[in-house]
Amino acid sequence: MNIQMPIPGHIDPVPVPRAPVTRADGRVDLLGLSLADLRAALETAQLDPKQAKLRAKQLWHWIYNRGVTDFALMTDIARTMHGWLAMRFVISRPEVVEAQVSSDGTRKWLLRTDDAQDYEMVFIPDADRGTLCVSSQVGCTLNCRFCFTGTMRLVRNLTPGEIVGQVMLARDALGEWPSQPEGRMLTNIVMMGMGEPLYNFDHVRDALKLVMDGAGLGLSRRRITLSTSGVVPMMARAGAEIGVNLAVSLHAVTKEVRDEIVPLNRKYGIEELLQACADYPGANNARRITFEYVMLKDKNDSDADAHELVRLLKKYDLPAKVNLIPFNPWPGANYECSDPERIKRFSSIVFEAGISAPVRTPRGRDIMAACGQLKSASEKKSRAELDRLAEEKQAALG
Repeated sequence: MNIQMPIPGHIDPVPVPRAPVTRADGRVDLLGLSLADLRAALETAQLDPKQAKLRAKQLWHWIYNRGVTDFALMTDIARTMHGWLAMRFVISRPEVVEAQVSSDGTRKWLLRTDDAQDYEMVFIPDADRGTLCVSSQVGCTLNCRFCFTGTMRLVRNLTPGEIVGQVMLARDALGEWPSQPEGRMLTNIVMMGMGEPLYNFDHVRDALKLVMDGAGLGLSRRRITLSTSGVVPMMARAGAEIGVNLAVSLHAVTKEVRDEIVPLNRKYGIEELLQACADYPGANNARRITFEYVMLKDKNDSDADAHELVRLLKKYDLPAKVNLIPFNPWPGANYECSDPERIKRFSSIVFEAGISAPVRTPRGRDIMAACGQLKSASEKKSRAELDRLAEEKQAALG
């Protein structure tokens, strides 16, 4: 299996093969493999093709429906096979470096890959739902200036196993095996953690297929949201090949301001982005596109900005919901959060135009788990270093 790693290029980060990390014990990790991949792994290990087909189905059920990691507990597989499987394979979970719980119940996990790279995931419990915020990359290709994760260099893409492993680990922590459609605490997934999901498209797609499979993890595509900063060329593919809800990190309505705070806008402008939203398969009033809008004091929060946001959404006839996000501070940030009354006024203007514009309640701020605060590395960077890194990223994006 190749781990695709975007590297800087003139057009987009170019996927190039990256050798997978071999486990020190020589065993193959089955987490993240599809049914076909499981069967192929068994055949590669010299299991008879007919046996491989049967065992792959059994393993798939135990891994993704029941959450079992110990072959000895797989009761419909012959005991004589348990040792054979354990010698050749393993069913992993991400290594937990640190687990924190916020005063509001939000949970954040610092996770580590086999090649010692750190990333984070967050679980946000509410009265009527529980949302897991999943990372797709270690670091980030982009450099959105209000986002702490954007101050990290991209290290590498996460594999399908490392992505779906976050969901499995959360299920372990919540005691939600075997999979069942009702009574879950973990009801929703948002691809809004570290990284830009559409720059790790294949691995995100393959992981979410496992999550959505009704015979496995069984989470409906209507309960999964993929967030992008606006990688326009990949949005149609996301709609066709993944088909989950779409969220767009908009954050500004003028070229000047969006160029500054979401520099990808210099490549794919607002109008081009909104046209891609209008073309997104399956978007309708029942499945609205969410536009994320971080509220930055004296930057993007005026009445004029609110009216322009309404004009743009109506121009493209978009079935839209606007999530207004109070800016969550982090060390070295160059922005302040808009005043509560200003946010309320902005929300009212959008609401009065017939577009839902709720203000998101910040969660997990005390453990740096809130929107825009995820960053696994704890090193401190000066403002000059942050600016230099942003310039390097922008040059790479073209």
